[in-house]
Amino acid sequence: MTSGVQQIPLDQPFLDQKPGTSGLRKSSRQFETPHYLESFIEAILRTVPGIAGGTLVVGGDGRYGNRRAIGVIARMAAAHGVARIVTTTGGILSTPAASNLIRQRQATAGIILSASHNPGGPEGDFGVKVNGANGGPAPESLTDAIYACSQTLDGYRIWDEVALDLDAPGQQSLGSLQIEVIDGVDDYVALMQKLFDFDQIRDLLQSDFPIAFDAMHAVTGPYAKRLLEGLLGAPAGSVRNAIPLEDFSGGHPDPNLTYAHELAELLMGSDAYRFGAACDGDGDRNMILGTRCFVNPSDSLAVLTANATLVPGYASGLAGVARSMPTSAAADVVAKELGIPCFETPTGWKFFGNLLDAGRITLCGEESFGTGSDHIREKDGLWAVLFWLNILAKRREPVAQIMAEHWSRFGRHYYSRHDYEAIASEAAHGLYNRIKEMLPALVGQNFAGRTIATADDFAYTDPVDGSLTSGQGLRLLLDDGSRVVLRLSGTGTQGATLRVYLESYVAPSGNLNQDPQDALGDLISAIDELAEIKVRTGMDKPTVIT
Repeated sequence: MTSGVQQIPLDQPFLDQKPGTSGLRKSSRQFETPHYLESFIEAILRTVPGIAGGTLVVGGDGRYGNRRAIGVIARMAAAHGVARIVTTTGGILSTPAASNLIRQRQATAGIILSASHNPGGPEGDFGVKVNGANGGPAPESLTDAIYACSQTLDGYRIWDEVALDLDAPGQQSLGSLQIEVIDGVDDYVALMQKLFDFDQIRDLLQSDFPIAFDAMHAVTGPYAKRLLEGLLGAPAGSVRNAIPLEDFSGGHPDPNLTYAHELAELLMGSDAYRFGAACDGDGDRNMILGTRCFVNPSDSLAVLTANATLVPGYASGLAGVARSMPTSAAADVVAKELGIPCFETPTGWKFFGNLLDAGRITLCGEESFGTGSDHIREKDGLWAVLFWLNILAKRREPVAQIMAEHWSRFGRHYYSRHDYEAIASEAAHGLYNRIKEMLPALVGQNFAGRTIATADDFAYTDPVDGSLTSGQGLRLLLDDGSRVVLRLSGTGTQGATLRVYLESYVAPSGNLNQDPQDALGDLISAIDELAEIKVRTGMDKPTVIT
């Protein structure tokens, strides 16, 4: 065995290391269990093709456990013959910046250390996600193979204990492994400068256009400071909560009206700011606000699609657009008018990756505050913020006016998502399976004064590789174009989360100025009655409404 490499035996393998749509997420305490992190990394290094002699990009959102994990990965990479690791100062690397680095450095893969929008700290969550050579999330075939490997491990290989210096850029070596520590912000900023008109945005931000960006003490702080305050001239303090903290200052780094409520109150409760935005733990999600105006993510994708040619990086037009199935059909209406394809995919960015790699789409988005394009293979929070600022700089109209004009042209998709979090798993699955069994009998039934035209469990055949993905969510499609979707989410670590998606379309000639919860009131009541949500979950109202 190579000098410096230890072979650590395992009494038995861990059987709970099945990655979800965004990697393996568990409590920080679970990841601190002896050999737990090492076992999952071993399974990755044994399974990902081209590891020996390859390059790995490694970094994370700065949460508790981030630095320790980078050290473990480096020591194990050295023991597995990896040629180079590219990591960043402080180990701070947003998910979109990691995707860009993987593509730039032609890396074999990336290991991203994040539990995204989940809370951090010793009592919070930690996560490990693998990205492929295209910069996107690993396909299910690879994550299944990693899981299968983890179930049969009898040990792992790791280099002797060594201290990595992540505090400054530089080169280090560990056996034959070269470790390159770079500034994690530089390459991402250079990419943004290629896509957006920084001069135009700078003019906007310096023309009595106060903005507030909330980094939520998570990974985007350093990126937003460099971009918004540094290069674009926003006043100091425009970026709030800019220092990444291991526990996100005790907060929940999820950019929605519930968890970013301080920002929401600044924009929705006063006229002090023209634009507000927030990003999540690892920087791939975004929330957009104007003066007294919240832009729901489904509408955001539609507005970016409709205005894309105003932005230098997309001036020549779009090949197509895609949205996840639970996302509203607002982008579909725009795509139809523009004469470009619109794809409806399962939830999970990897499904967009195939379409992006094949050149079938340019923009894509999810209702869960994720938007992106063909510039990388992940959703990208700050990219979306800059896209909106570029549109605002070009059109010189308030956010609320842009939304009103959009609806008067395309109609409005009243839309909301109701999350019931941390439900006992048995109760959640009982509720879900009951509706699933009822689906065939629901067609033709009355629902909220409408008729159920289709009731199914969404399945998707990938137009690029022909793969079939089934069991993606229960859909009730109504005869007037309205719909209700039920899904159980696997991104939490406590119990199950029931997500209820509600959508009702109103044409340009209809009432475009209702509160979404009022406009959807009849659908909310009808699905509660049909699915027995309050009775079965024991919850009077959702944990989060977006």
